Amino acid sequence: MIVIQMFNLFLNLIFLFFLTFNQAFGDSGFNEWKIKFKTRAINSGISEKVVNEIMAEAIFLPKVIEYDRFQPEFYEDTFTYIKKRSSKNKVREGLKIYKKNKNIIEIVEKEFQVEKELLLALMGIETNFGKYLGKMDIVSSLATLSYDKRRSEFFSKELLILLKLVDNNIIDRKILYGSWAGAFGNFQFMPRTIRNYAIDYNNNKTIELKNIEDSFASAANYLKTIGWKKNQPCFFKIELKDNIPKKYLNSSARNIKNKRKISFLKRYIKNFSDLNIKDNLSAAIIIPDKDIIPGAETLSPAYIIFDNYEKILNWNRSLRFSLAVCTLKERFENEI
Repeated sequence: MIVIQMFNLFLNLIFLFFLTFNQAFGDSGFNEWKIKFKTRAINSGISEKVVNEIMAEAIFLPKVIEYDRFQPEFYEDTFTYIKKRSSKNKVREGLKIYKKNKNIIEIVEKEFQVEKELLLALMGIETNFGKYLGKMDIVSSLATLSYDKRRSEFFSKELLILLKLVDNNIIDRKILYGSWAGAFGNFQFMPRTIRNYAIDYNNNKTIELKNIEDSFASAANYLKTIGWKKNQPCFFKIELKDNIPKKYLNSSARNIKNKRKISFLKRYIKNFSDLNIKDNLSAAIIIPDKDIIPGAETLSPAYIIFDNYEKILNWNRSLRFSLAVCTLKERFENEI
């Protein structure tokens, strides 16, 4: 515990220096970045009027950099992360949303073949069922992260897409408030996800990702399109044998390696007889704490994951996030 506390103190000191530097020099550098970005946006085909009007209001937000460096996926152990996001209270709140909107939620489930429990789980973890949609100016958030060096090009492209959505009258610029990372609505869609998957499900000529109809249908459309398979497994918690080769252990969400059939992997699982898994399924093994928590055991906790689990990784590239979503989904299944 002392080692972990010292490690976290070290990280905090580094970040404090970084944040102070940005606050001292961020404004002038940010303004120079804005000039270059506006030229890029106009050259990409976005109207000069929209670019100038929207970007004129974009400001550097040091708090966004702080949030980016201290995401819970980066420091919470798996047990703590999942417990916080799949509590009994979370289930109760989700059931209220379901009962209030049962008809439309079940229509969406049937049309898109995506379980209502999964949609509820995602909404619950992303925004606590619409209670925490975020109040930050999305344009400024994306601009700050674009100016920052860590993932500059990724967020620059998201900001360009957002400006294009406004330019095409798909999104109302007046409601662009959401998370520190630039996500929007009940399911926290990034601009690229809005462009590619969002649906005007109630046919009122506006995509409204803060209402149940459009947001649930858009989330279901996204999951269906990327290949979610209804009623297929997500993961199982497992106990590993000491003789498992390291190459079969995945600790990064960026690239799941060495997938094998269950018929092969089961030789390394102590509790396999307790699990109901078909031998012909393709799977991989993850150890989510290993590269995150100082001093974490290599073989525990461990999970065997399937294709559906990786679809949730497309939503949020975090091993813990996918585990929490699938856990909450299962708890809803036991209640609905």
